[in-house]
Formats: sequence, C-alpha cells, structure tokens
Amino acid sequence: MKVAEAKALSESSPAADGATPVIVSKGLTVGYKLHRERKQLTALRNINLTINRGEFVVLVGPSGCGKTTFINAIAGLVEPWEGTIEVNGRPVTGPGPDRGMVFQDYALMPWRTVESNVRMPFELQNLNLSKEEMNERVRRYIKLVDLSGFEKSYPYELSGGMKQRVGIARALVSEPDILLADEPFAAIDAMTREAMQSELERFVANTGQTVVFITHSIDEAVILGDRVVVISYRPGQIKEVVDVNLPRPRFDYDVKMLPEYGEMRDHIWRLVKDEALQTARGVQ
Repeated sequence: MKVAEAKALSESSPAADGATPVIVSKGLTVGYKLHRERKQLTALRNINLTINRGEFVVLVGPSGCGKTTFINAIAGLVEPWEGTIEVNGRPVTGPGPDRGMVFQDYALMPWRTVESNVRMPFELQNLNLSKEEMNERVRRYIKLVDLSGFEKSYPYELSGGMKQRVGIARALVSEPDILLADEPFAAIDAMTREAMQSELERFVANTGQTVVFITHSIDEAVILGDRVVVISYRPGQIKEVVDVNLPRPRFDYDVKMLPEYGEMRDHIWRLVKDEALQTARGVQ
C-alpha cells in the first residue's frame, strides 16, 4: 500500500464503518527549533489520520521518526507548524483532563507512596470531585492494576512491573477519554513485559478508552493494536496503516500461533526494516 492510499484509508474508515472519530489529524506538520545549530528540524510531515472511539492504535517506526512528537501533539504539549489536530471535534490548544499519559520511565515521585502518586492528577487539575469521590477513584484504580495492599509502599519498594502499574493507574484515575502511552514497557524485562501487555489489554477492555500507543516492538504492536500505523524515518510520514483482524483477548487465544499473526508481523517488518537498518548504522 502506498503512502497516499494509507492516508485515504485512515481518513475514510470512520465513514465506512460508522465509528465515531475522536482524534483527527489533518496535514499535521510539527518540528523543533535547534537553537545551538540555528536551524529547524521537521519531525512530522503531513500526517493525516483518524482514530475512532475505543480504538487501540499503535505507532511503530525507526527511532527519531516523530512517534513521540505525534502523541505530544495530541496531548497539547507541542503546537503544529502546519495542519490541525482535533480531539472530540475541537482543536487541541493545550493539555486537558480528557487525555492521560503513561511514560516510558515510570515518572513516579520517589518521596510519594503508591496512593499519593496515583492521586497526583487531582492536585494538578480541577475535576470538580469531592474528597470522597477522589478517594474512591484512587482505591478503584489501584485495585484495577492489582496493587491493593501496596497503597503505602514507595517506588523503591516496587518491581519494575509494579511501578508501571502505578503509572497506568495514575493515568486512568482522572478517567480520560484518551490514553497516550509512550513505550511504557520498554524498561521492563521480557517476561514482565508480556504480562503487562495482557494486563493493558484487560484494562482497556474494562474502561473502553481510546489508546494511542508507541512501541519499537512489532510483536507488541500486533498483540495490542486494532491498527498499526507505520511511520517512515524523519520527517515522519505515514507509510501504511495495517488493520489487525485477530481475536481478543489475544493472550487467551495465543494469537502468535495463528498463521495470520506471522504474515502480519513479516509484512510490518518489511515496511520498517530498511529504515531501521539505516538508523542503526547512523545513516540519515
């Protein structure tokens, strides 16, 4: 599939299946000023993508292709140079409680307990909740991520997987419509990573949230995503949008044993391998 065809598919999909668009990017171009070099760097160019309500969309591509820039644009942390990005029909003008972020490096406050870390969003934004409602939410989402009994523990007392669960609970406690995840499992060992993938699938099934997830792992992309968006090297452009038509819950079905899984994984690898090898060699 050519880039133009992929863009047309992504833009036409909501009308084709009656889904509700939540995130709409039209001609999005984003970059940064490199003050030391006195030049500008274009991170993303002409991104056209529609993400529907309740969809799990995974972004894959070589390092430096602009994946993080794209979710930062959704989060309202960077402004477009050209084009637009809308959330729920409104232009993004800054961060908001309708979008939660899960970071790669946990980003927990070491002097705060699990309970206190999860409570942080209530201190940063006014959600018009009573103290009792906030306490109930904190308890509910700590239970959702299987950390009941660890409320008074500090980050140094937790494993890597437990720390990431705290980060997920913190992102969910404000009950955002959209969950943005920037390689959240990259720092976790392989066995814990697979367990956390299964847990995240369960979380999202329970909450019905729209998810935009970044990974460098093709296996992780296919295991988690409803669609995989393959981004080219910088300036990042959509190379292809791949539909993942595999049964859920995928860990229960052991989808890695299905022939379709292997075919999809090989197809995505062919899309990214040349640019990934160039990046590994330092070729730009």
